[in-house]
Amino acid sequence: MYYRLLLYTLLGLLAIREANAQDHRFDPPWNIPPASAVHFTVPGIDNVPDLYGDIVDPQLVVFFAGNQFMCIDDLLAAFKKEHPQYERIFVETLPPGILAKQIEGGSLTMGNLRITHKPDVYAAGKGRMDSMANHFSRVETYAYNKLAIMVPKGNPKAIKDIRDLGRHDVQVAMPNPAWEGVGKQIVSVYNKIGGPSLAARIMTEKVEKGSTYLTKIHHRESPMRILYRAADAAPVWYSEVVYQQLLQHPVDYVAIPDEDNIRATYRIGELKNAPRAQAAKDFVDFMKSESAKAIYRKYGFEV
Repeated sequence: MYYRLLLYTLLGLLAIREANAQDHRFDPPWNIPPASAVHFTVPGIDNVPDLYGDIVDPQLVVFFAGNQFMCIDDLLAAFKKEHPQYERIFVETLPPGILAKQIEGGSLTMGNLRITHKPDVYAAGKGRMDSMANHFSRVETYAYNKLAIMVPKGNPKAIKDIRDLGRHDVQVAMPNPAWEGVGKQIVSVYNKIGGPSLAARIMTEKVEKGSTYLTKIHHRESPMRILYRAADAAPVWYSEVVYQQLLQHPVDYVAIPDEDNIRATYRIGELKNAPRAQAAKDFVDFMKSESAKAIYRKYGFEV
């Protein structure tokens, strides 16, 4: 009896361990981490997917709106190949509104880490860049994007178009318009397709009832909620679907017709007070190059 009880206990512990392991099977970082003497990433505890590279004495600091995170590995490799003098580069891919506050305030704390680096370069959507025009000495356009609806593989709730996000039985992961520009653009699509009533149903009624979840960092949370089946639909940038499918994660998407969709314009600027002005110029020049354009095409952007 004792050994049988012990066996059941061990089997139970193994089942719990396996269940806990499965809880994080889709967690970021999804990119390849930099080489290091020690790798200590613990999913769900010590995991910082939106800070990249060398935070100590960087030769270039770039703030990218987070929805371009999938391009960073390839961009940095290509840039370093063309400019081998830049060995230490630090990049943040947080929501553009958060990065804007960091630029204005001069610091950001994540967990117990305080970052006071001033960026040399900032890249975000046209609206955000226009609102911060006084910060830049030079601004260039380099890519475009459109919206799509990410759904779990097989589309179990049979989502057909944007109106279905208003259904009471559909759990939606939605970017918070308070600090993510894409949220405002998605709401404009709700208004365009279904009028104010659709927007109110998804953004007010369903938020209050808990069937619309407002993300803090949509380019991480929305895919994860789809992958872990906590959401049935998530309006995202098309490039985010392309990336998850490149990773062979179990997602599908529902296209939004061009006449109902929006076209986002991505711009990049050199900061007027860039601590590393030459590096800023070199990186913005690179972002206009054919090699950078090819990287953006790979991940579903238009150039």
